Amino acid sequence: MSTAFDAGSVRIRVQGDGARVIAAQVVSQRPQVARVLKGRQADAAATMVPLVFSLCARAQGVAARLALAAARGDESSPRLDPDIVREVMREHLWRWLLDLPVLFGRPPLRDQFTSAVRAVDVGDGEAVQALLAAPEMSRLIESIMALEQPAQQASALLHIDSAQSSLTDWPQLGDELCQTPTWRGQATETGAYARSSGTSVSVSGAFAVRWLARLAELEAWARGAQQIGAGGTASATAVAPGVGRALVETARGLLMHELVLEGDRVADYRIVAPTEWNFHPRGPLSGWLIGRPCADAAELRRFAAQAVAALDPCVRWELTLESLQQM
Repeated sequence: MSTAFDAGSVRIRVQGDGARVIAAQVVSQRPQVARVLKGRQADAAATMVPLVFSLCARAQGVAARLALAAARGDESSPRLDPDIVREVMREHLWRWLLDLPVLFGRPPLRDQFTSAVRAVDVGDGEAVQALLAAPEMSRLIESIMALEQPAQQASALLHIDSAQSSLTDWPQLGDELCQTPTWRGQATETGAYARSSGTSVSVSGAFAVRWLARLAELEAWARGAQQIGAGGTASATAVAPGVGRALVETARGLLMHELVLEGDRVADYRIVAPTEWNFHPRGPLSGWLIGRPCADAAELRRFAAQAVAALDPCVRWELTLESLQQM
């Protein structure tokens, strides 16, 4: 299926005084794709969802089907969905083997990626363990640890046990929550680092802890030690008669779908995606940027690229640097 949807972007605007960044604004500008589902026959809408979203399509599709089933009265307790788990592992491998080397000016590890994905697809944990123990991975870990990066600070980490328990915090999903979500009044981070409650790794760098949390999920899968709550967990609940909500832990974090039925058609549909959590205007990125040297624009962009990669958006990102003289 061909679509004309623009996935949107994360826009980062920083202001400098000639020496350092004195202000930073982060905005996730994404179209509300869920609106195109309104009025459609419900099963057709659920089928359309994974065709619209190019990244984490399996997770999006499962969330749509579970939300629809819950709206019809068929709820789902939390479980690890094998297909979503494999998708999460493939995404983590993509980041580690294809994206991360490029951040350090090295070629992507394409052969290792292909072999590792094949191993994930057939459930060969031993092959993935062998890859994670390879010298190439050790060098990447050393490079991450050696990065100049902000010290890790205590931050609000999103942790919701199930779709059912989410009703306590969000009786319904509104427009504001979909665009700039908060949890108990705070901008909150989601993803592998949040799923580990910040305890899976004990290093001081803000970028390193997030990369290593993804690696910890890969290692847990390879050992057969994954538990409910890890990447790939899915659940759904009825919010009200004809209203269903699904929660899925994707590679990038918590994804929420909420669907309202009128007869057999979609009356309303809302999605809260991980990028909106992790690139919230009050999230960690702006704090990492404020105070950074900005006399060398290329160096600032390099740092910003590493910071953005640590949070892992599902869309492109753009950086604009303005000096006080330009304002």
